[in-house]
Amino acid sequence: MRVQCVICDEIHEIPDFSPEAKKLRNRPIHTYMCDECYERVTEKTLERLETGNFEFRRGNHSVEEEF
Repeated sequence: MRVQCVICDEIHEIPDFSPEAKKLRNRPIHTYMCDECYERVTEKTLERLETGNFEFRRGNHSVEEEF
């Protein structure tokens, strides 16, 4: 199955019968992100968390207070 990364727009091949391919076929809202972009986003998020200025935006205010 050919998929395109939502960040870098590179086209990748994934096996047709992999769980990821099934998820993308059956639920169109799900998007594909290549491993390089996934790693980059993870690293940047962890760097922002370490600064202390980053906060998660949650919909429920009571959850924010507990967090």
